[in-house]
Amino acid sequence: MKRAGIVGGLGPESTVDYYQSFIHMYQENVSSNKVLPELFINSINMYNIFHYISENQMDELVNYVGGAAQKLEEIGADFVIIAANTPHIVFDEVREQVNVPMISIVEATYAKADERGLQNVGLLGTKFTMEHDFFKKPFLASDKKIVVPTEHEQAFLHEKIVDELENGIVKQDTKDAFLKIINRMIGEENLDGLILGCTELPMILNKDDVDVALLDTMEIHVDKMVEQVFE
Repeated sequence: MKRAGIVGGLGPESTVDYYQSFIHMYQENVSSNKVLPELFINSINMYNIFHYISENQMDELVNYVGGAAQKLEEIGADFVIIAANTPHIVFDEVREQVNVPMISIVEATYAKADERGLQNVGLLGTKFTMEHDFFKKPFLASDKKIVVPTEHEQAFLHEKIVDELENGIVKQDTKDAFLKIINRMIGEENLDGLILGCTELPMILNKDDVDVALLDTMEIHVDKMVEQVFE
């Protein structure tokens, strides 16, 4: 059995969801709740991630996340994932620092969008995910359209993600405000899909809330993890 390595803590709430989802999805694949996968979690500090990106200290970011991945490899992980979207801004550089396979949440999400035939998707996440182009690149390279909220909406989404969702706080008025932004984007941009590009967003949004295809990046990522275990 291949052992998974998870760089977690980015944030803690979604790391718990990653763990539980991976266990459940694995057991569904083996058709037994009496078999468990083996895995390691290296939980690091998400606020360091935000600081490095805000200060444009990308070398420090690579070293911090890369060091976490290396530790997982050293203790026996057969493959590694970063349990968050934002740190994927340096995914390619981190992947070069380990010798075991790494599974990209961006690559996995693009593959799912392509599989479903989506051509015009919206992207929600932290301001770093929405501002930078690391998530947009594979879509644009294939002539797919990917759009983000307005600058003001991005600031609002980021604040609520960091101050509330990252701390396990879910408020109905925040959800209502998120849906107002989403419905504006769907109507004005004629979206056929929406990417939840922050692994905390499924805490507050689900497929029943919108009338377009919803891509839950954590769910997609965990599915790829389970595939990797059985390869």
